[in-house]
Amino acid sequence: MLFLILSILCSVIVGVIFKISRKYNANPSQIISFNYIAAITLCYFTFAPDLNALDNNAPLEIYTSVGILLPILFLFLALSIKYMGIAKTDAAQRLSLFIPILAAWLLFNEGFNTYKVIGVLVGFAALLFILKKPSDNAENKWIYPATVLFGFGVIDILFKKIALYTVVPYTTSLFFVFLIAFAVSILMVIYKFFIAKENFVLKSIPFGILVGIFNFGNILFYLKAHKAFAENPSTVFAGMNMGVIILGTLIGAFFFKEKLSKINILGLFLALIAVVFIFLSQL
Repeated sequence: MLFLILSILCSVIVGVIFKISRKYNANPSQIISFNYIAAITLCYFTFAPDLNALDNNAPLEIYTSVGILLPILFLFLALSIKYMGIAKTDAAQRLSLFIPILAAWLLFNEGFNTYKVIGVLVGFAALLFILKKPSDNAENKWIYPATVLFGFGVIDILFKKIALYTVVPYTTSLFFVFLIAFAVSILMVIYKFFIAKENFVLKSIPFGILVGIFNFGNILFYLKAHKAFAENPSTVFAGMNMGVIILGTLIGAFFFKEKLSKINILGLFLALIAVVFIFLSQL
């Protein structure tokens, strides 16, 4: 459970950094690139990954898929916020929980006991209540939040598959994924420089480094949590998403003065109940 809690903390801090960076007009695509520079550096000096350990049976197609999806999804996240608002984008990202939960049942042959079924059902209701917020944006471009929802759901599943491949150390796998993601993010920045005519924003560097540190911690502890709960991936899937929502909502309310409706508070209470049931399902 410690790895899961640490992953939740790192994930929420990444969101807080992005929220603060908007006040300083930092460039999101540049933040993403510097984020991967920091994450790659941490991964290299912390674990000394050996790319020679990648054998012919290594899931290179999964590494490549995750490396490409990670920075591109950040781009769709920005588009979704622009056209559909932060509330609906956040809802789409967290409701991606549906996809890996179903995958745990359909792909990983995980058995569901009564506690887990109750926890998941209550958790879905909690997600809907917590994320229920009014939006003044009537423009209906659902392709962006839909892409965010399915994209993050697929990434959750792919990280599970990476964690299950034990021949290559997962730290080496993580380093390889970061390299691919960095290459894709550089292509995105080059495109914005020469095609979209964006300027370099110096403030993007410190924000990118901070995001990279906590992004590294988030993914690292997330993979460790999956290894700890190898037979019960839905515990990590559900616990991660609900934990991020609970902590993120509380930080939003107390530090950023975001208002909570009665339905939001009910959702928080239901989410706590859901986490308890999912924990009981492991006993």
